[in-house]
Amino acid sequence: MAPTDPTTVTAEHPTTVTAERAAALRELLPPVSRRRTRIGLVAGGLGAYWPQFPDLLPQLRESSAYVAERFQRMDAEVTDVGFISDAVEGAAAAEQLRRADCDLIVLFLTTYLTSSMVLPIAQRSHTPVLVIDLQPSERMDHASFDTGAWLAYCGQCPVPEVGNVFRRAGIPFRSVSGWLRQESAWQRIEQWIRAAHVRAALRHARHGLMGHLYPGMLDVSTDLTLLPATFGSHVEVLEFDDLRHRVEQVSEAETRERTALARRIFAVDDSVVDEDFAWGATVSVALDRLVEDFGLDTLAYYHRGLDGELHERLGAGMILGASLLTARGVPAAGEYELRTSLAQLATQSIGAGGSFTEIQALDFEAGVVEMGHDGPAHLALSARDPLLRGLGVYHGKRGWGVSVEFDVQHGAVTLLGLGQDADGTLSFITSEGTVVPGPHLAIGNTTNRVDFGRDPGEWVDAWSATGVGHHWSLALGHHTADFRAAASLLGIEHREA
Repeated sequence: MAPTDPTTVTAEHPTTVTAERAAALRELLPPVSRRRTRIGLVAGGLGAYWPQFPDLLPQLRESSAYVAERFQRMDAEVTDVGFISDAVEGAAAAEQLRRADCDLIVLFLTTYLTSSMVLPIAQRSHTPVLVIDLQPSERMDHASFDTGAWLAYCGQCPVPEVGNVFRRAGIPFRSVSGWLRQESAWQRIEQWIRAAHVRAALRHARHGLMGHLYPGMLDVSTDLTLLPATFGSHVEVLEFDDLRHRVEQVSEAETRERTALARRIFAVDDSVVDEDFAWGATVSVALDRLVEDFGLDTLAYYHRGLDGELHERLGAGMILGASLLTARGVPAAGEYELRTSLAQLATQSIGAGGSFTEIQALDFEAGVVEMGHDGPAHLALSARDPLLRGLGVYHGKRGWGVSVEFDVQHGAVTLLGLGQDADGTLSFITSEGTVVPGPHLAIGNTTNRVDFGRDPGEWVDAWSATGVGHHWSLALGHHTADFRAAASLLGIEHREA
């Protein structure tokens, strides 16, 4: 058995994260591959103009080619169905985009067009739509422009019409208006692409749920039908015997190899007992096989256990392997926190990481909220080499073993939780803050000190009033706007504290 749980306080460690270190971590823990986000793209204008103004269509096609090129540079699979000029071509484009199974469809309004040309695209695809209108430059040259030249700047003209028709058809309306090479407009467009990454990840995810609810944690309980009904994802119900069977098949050589890998990634504290380290490595190998065999994108787990029996040892030995899985893009959460593992997948899908987190304490003198968690963590968030610490006590849980400890990189962070309301509906809940320096407990937990720009007690009150629940995902950077957009695409509410 490992030594008793340490309760000393360590001084804040200097941040040593580098691009080289991050690349090394990716090399040691190659990310899992998933279905790419699919974006549909269609441009259009009113065909009645073409014979009237022969130079107009070539100019609009040039603009649409630039837009298509910008989309091809994004991290997504783009289905470009070309340029439509009337309702018949719009209906044909709608069929192509319906078959493409897109996560977001972008309508580029190059000049005026009728709403009848684009309504079928939104109706038949059953996919969220973003309308963009990007005129050729900042302003017209009024002295030299004739009607044909003006019409190239008239993409905004149909936007209110399309918005009205979408509302009457019960279709959510979203738009970005600007000019063709306006980077601020493209930043707004890219925000919707990041939101599409979240929708894609959740729509096709397979969530593993292993073990049972932590006794008494009513907020953690989640209606398993709600996730496929809301997002289209699948929940695979697992038993700890599924893991036990795979642990029994792990060879000693595989355990040694996994232990060696862990030593390359973690600093290993003197409190770590070799037997516990080897057990964690064995469970880690088995977890990888479990995830592969069931095709899992996330994993939430908990088992109470009793008197050191095998299932208790399995539950206690999961922290190392769950952290390695999370670093590879398969977020894992303890305490049966299915909604939090889903939130972690959402934050990972936009490249912001996402670590299993809860409130630990408040520092009213420094004006910060201390938060983190025992158990699995996202290693890419660490401000230093993550530490493996031996624990003889897992507070509130049975068992003992090795746990992951680090402080989070200093700078902007976003919390994302998944709430569930009285009527069963889900919501995205966010809050933005800044991780700042300060002392940390050395107790085998991930920890961070977050300044939310207000009294920490007031922040806790506001955060708790959102209905967020006990746990959430902590991600690097400020991304509330991204998750607000993602909530729009997913058809759920967004709240902010």
